[in-house]
Amino acid sequence: MSVLEWLEAASYIVTVIGLPLAIGVYIHDRRREQQTDEEEIFLRLSDEYADFMRLVINNADLNLLSPVVKGELNEEQHERKRALFALLVSLFERAYVLVYEDRMSRQQARLWTSWEDYMIEWCAREDFRVALPALLQGEDPGFVATIRHIAGVAGSKPD
Repeated sequence: MSVLEWLEAASYIVTVIGLPLAIGVYIHDRRREQQTDEEEIFLRLSDEYADFMRLVINNADLNLLSPVVKGELNEEQHERKRALFALLVSLFERAYVLVYEDRMSRQQARLWTSWEDYMIEWCAREDFRVALPALLQGEDPGFVATIRHIAGVAGSKPD
């Protein structure tokens, strides 16, 4: 075989084996990169929720860690509570926009379920459900429908 024939044979081998292999590696790397991006988003959102919970702890007089409203709050406390609920709704909307998909992979569904659990927990609070309509004005329509559904289900459950 001449050098030219060897080069031609090598080019066929590269085309038949190398190209599909390169495409497979590229697709695998893209999937891994997408999964890493999703996990990074989830971690950032989790950090924001942890920061929110620190605010809740720092405002313990509002009794937000208790599922049942305790006692009367003064006007300043009501204002802080509304502000914290507004922050929470904003965080929930961000999680919805960044994580929720109509058709989710198993990984995406796992990440979304964590946020859905947080929403269920907060929507079980009557004071949060009462504040929700005012907090949802101007928010993403898909998010509004989702959290209203969650609030409806959580509100109909016996305590």
